[in-house]
Order: sequence, then C-alpha cells, then structure tokens
Amino acid sequence: MLVPGYGGGSLADLPGSLLAALGMRETNTLALEAADRICLFLVDGLGAELLSAHPEAAPFLSGMASRTLTAGFPATTVTSLCTLGTGLTPGEHGMVGLMLAVPGTGHLFNCLRWTLPKPLTMDPEEWQPAATVYQRAAKAGIEPVYVAPAEFEGTGLTKAVYRGVRYAPADSVDERVARVHAALAERRPAHVTVYYGDLDAVGHMVGWGSEEWLRQLGIVDDMAQRIAEGLPPGSALYVTADHGMVNATEKIDAESVPELTEGVALLGGEARARHVYTEPGAAGQVLEAWRETLRGKAWVVSRQEAVESGWFGPRVHSRWLERIGDVVAVPHADLAITAPANHPFEALFTGYHGSLTAAEQHVPLLEVRS
Repeated sequence: MLVPGYGGGSLADLPGSLLAALGMRETNTLALEAADRICLFLVDGLGAELLSAHPEAAPFLSGMASRTLTAGFPATTVTSLCTLGTGLTPGEHGMVGLMLAVPGTGHLFNCLRWTLPKPLTMDPEEWQPAATVYQRAAKAGIEPVYVAPAEFEGTGLTKAVYRGVRYAPADSVDERVARVHAALAERRPAHVTVYYGDLDAVGHMVGWGSEEWLRQLGIVDDMAQRIAEGLPPGSALYVTADHGMVNATEKIDAESVPELTEGVALLGGEARARHVYTEPGAAGQVLEAWRETLRGKAWVVSRQEAVESGWFGPRVHSRWLERIGDVVAVPHADLAITAPANHPFEALFTGYHGSLTAAEQHVPLLEVRS
C-alpha cells in the first residue's frame, strides 16, 4: 500500500510551490526555482511508472529533469484536479471520489459529469467551497490561463476547480500549443495550465501500453517538445499527471455477488476505489462480507480506518465525512470491482485507476527551463 506523501511530495504540494516560484508568498514545499512564466502541462493518466516503461515512445519527456510525486487518494481525475486547483488534500477539499453519496438524498453524484438524478442539481461552489489557487493568483495580479477543450468550459467541474482562470478553449494539439505560447508571451508573470485527456481515454478503452496508447504517448511527447521550444526566456515548463493506471485482468460484478450486495444501499466511487454506502446498522456486516469476499485482492477498510490511516490526507473536514463510504474497497491485485447494471460503460474498460498502488499513485513532475 502506497499512502500518498501529503506535505512532502504530493500533487497537493505542487500548486503552492508553482505560485511561490512566481514570487507569491506561498509555501514552496517542492523547492521549485524562480521563474517569470510557468506552464503546467497536465496529461491525464500519465503515470510515472507507465512513462518509465516506454522511454522510446516519449524521448523528449524521458530526457527532462524529473522527480516523482504521489497523486492522492483516490487516484482519479476529479480528486486530483481539485487538489491541483486548491492546493488542498482530498480530505480538505472534499472531492473524495468519482461518484459520491449526497448526504440526505439517497443519491450518487457523479463529480466528473456533474450529474444527479433530476430534478436535483448541485452548485459547484457549494460542493467545493474552498478558494482556488487561481483566485489567489488573480488577487496577486497574476491572471491564470487554462487551455483545454471547448466542451469543458462552463461545466460544473470546471466551475468547482478552476474558478479564477481565464478559460482559453482549444481543441486540437496545434490550437493548444498556440494558445499556450500566446498566453505566456502576453504578460509577466504568467501562469498557464494546459490539459490533454486522450491518453487516459485510450488507456481506459484498450489498456496502457497498447499500440493506440503508445501513439497517444507520442502525441503528448511531441506536444511537450513544441511547448518547450516556444517558451519565452525565463520560463519553466512542468509536466505532470493526475494519476497512473493498471490494466485489469480480473473483474468482479459487485451487483451480482450476494455477499457484496447484502446491506448495501449505494455503490459509489469507481472500480479501483469503491465507496460502499450501507443500509442503517449494516456497516459492520458489510465490512466483514467485503473483506472476506475480496481477501487477497483488495484492501477493505471502514470509513474511520481510511481516515485514520491518512488516505485522504492528515485531516478530513467533518462536513465531508459522510461523502466517504461506510466501507472503502481498494483493489491491490489487477482487479476491477464493476457495477455493469448501473455503470455499464465503466465495466467495459481495460485500464482503470484509483487505488493505492505505485502504478496508480506515482505521477511524474518533469521540468525544462528556457
């Protein structure tokens, strides 16, 4: 089990360090060098172990100065984006999983798609009320820019984690590279984040290390090189990721195994980090049943054990506790705990992430300066 290194080398330590490098009064935990302009290239799904396994497919990235960070728990996009957007641990910002129970409603909230059963809705500032690092930067006179596909502009997740940025929509690689260079040249100091998600999408469908995945890794490598070649003097480019990935060799349908359904009210989280919400009074029974059924394949703990073990960070805000499952099930074998009836698309995946293994937790922090 790889418990994230909060406070000493996790994604939560990166945002403040970037602002400190730009001259703001922030804690520079990662000891980043000063720069006039900073670009953070966020590659969805680019785990450090995945990259190191295929240096030939990404020669530019593999030649950059590097160190390794831990993503945080769960190792999933919504949690890591919120961590990068706030500089807080999951236990502090409250985005502790992909699909979370909304206390008092009996419903799951998909934090990525920002969907609830109608007519229920969710205010992004209510679900994630913490100020973002971009708002802090803007107050200091730095206008942060976020370069990403147009389809994500104005979504609930964007409003929750990217409040304070100037959104620069760009769909193609060429458009994103051009937007980054324009934003960096526009002013000093500059703080630009650019997002690329297709590597993760391909990994989910056909697995990391596949031919299609390697082609995507080559696109990422070329994009990073092109951004680096156009950096103004005094700039720094950092490349990181939100999580890694594993290819599942076994799947368990948690909706059809009686031992995994009895006493369960809602099955949240995702296949590698399940939040199991139980019927009243059934938490202990469900915990023992899940432990026995998944013995040797997953870490299965109570909410209290997960919190006390520091999975979500050294502190979990009391108002977020009920978002965490009564039972938390985290595979360590190459297992996916699926729910095909309610989440059929996810059940078809090859690649998954979310757990506390090194392949999912370790993300690179690569650097090149001009």
